[in-house]
Parts: sequence; C-alpha cells; structure tokens
Amino acid sequence: MKGEPSCPRCGSRVRAPGLFSETWQCPLHGAVAPMQPVVPPSIDALDAVVRRSRVPVWLPWPLPVGWLFTGVAHAGDDKSGPRAVAVACTGPGPLGGLGELVLVAEELGIGMGARYAGLPGPDPGTDLLGSGPAPAKVLAAGHPTPLWCVPDAPPDRAVYAGEALGLWIWAVLWPGKTGHLVYDDVVLTDLRDAGGEIQMLPCGALSPQLLTQPPQNPPSHPLPPARPPN
Repeated sequence: MKGEPSCPRCGSRVRAPGLFSETWQCPLHGAVAPMQPVVPPSIDALDAVVRRSRVPVWLPWPLPVGWLFTGVAHAGDDKSGPRAVAVACTGPGPLGGLGELVLVAEELGIGMGARYAGLPGPDPGTDLLGSGPAPAKVLAAGHPTPLWCVPDAPPDRAVYAGEALGLWIWAVLWPGKTGHLVYDDVVLTDLRDAGGEIQMLPCGALSPQLLTQPPQNPPSHPLPPARPPN
C-alpha cells in the first residue's frame, strides 16, 4: 500500500521542504506535520513508530477480550519523528456488535485527532477542559486521566478528549454506543514503555477508520446570501 504524505487536517497533498521553506507546506494550512501513508497493521510497522515517536503511543493493555490491534497512523517527518500517533483496535462492543476505537496522542495544533473525530479542529479547545466534571476517566500510564465528551461530533461515533502527559489525547469510537467502553476503567499503556510485550500484540485487518477522510473545510470566502424575491 503506497501513498504520499498529506495534511493531517484536510488531507491535501503537502509540499516537501525546499529552497523557499524549511517545513512541509499545505496549500490551505501552511506549515504542517505531514501525515504519512497508512500501512497494513503489523508488529514491525507499529514498532517502527514506537521507537521514533515524540508522543505517547496509547493502547488499552491488556486489550479487552476479543479485541485486536488494527493499525497505526502518524504525522511527522524523518527529522522530527512522529508528533501525532493514532492507534486503532477492533473487537466486540460493550453493548453488542463490532466496535472500533482510535486513540490519538498529539502535540498542540497538529489536527489529526480532529480529523478522526470528524471535526474541523485542529484541537478540542481549552474550554472543553473546564466544562464541568468529565463523564469518563481512563488510567493513562498510571495517571487518572479525565476525558470530556466533545460536542458536535458526527452521530456515527463517540468522541472524547483530554490531556495526558502534557499532550492531547483523543478517544474516537464507532459506532456511538461503543463509547461505553471508556466508562469501564480502561487502562492505557504507552507502548514506548511496553518493551518486549509489544511482540505479543494480536493483529487484525486494517481498520477502515484509519483511512477516514477529514471533514470538508468551508470556503474561505462564502457566497453572500441570495436576495429574497421581489
């Protein structure tokens, strides 16, 4: 599976650093951390991301019964290393049926979490963190981590976001009822600290959610409203 780096926020093709710029450039969003092509899930592909990542590589560990690792995506270049990482896993949902979970850790302003959340982004916003008690909580690298429900997400998914280790953490679940998973005292491990245990991770087929296209951006200069008829 081949492809080219793209903008993590809008999916546009990005221009590599060159004579006129030291950063990857999106025609719409300017300097970005390029999102690398998604490859089929394997321990080797995951390990390559884990070894170079600047951000946590979150995964429920141990995985819930019947769940499988189903892919990894990241944004960043060879010089910086991954600055945003999304890990997917798939298995039986807590209320029946098949559920899918994508966990994203990212630096401020990258926008990959919002992409999977189906939101314009790039971040969930600091107002979210002060919007009352968090409805969900996970244990991330041994630290109780509150997650707030992100409003305005598409109805086909449940979206939660918070802050862990000074970075954004997103939990995006399909279908929406799979969101009950984050109410079950989920323990998240940063795979950078997992050591040889990563070799025991059960792999499944690539999650189609990792190939999700970002929401369309509104035009920069929207058309004026039509005049009412005389």
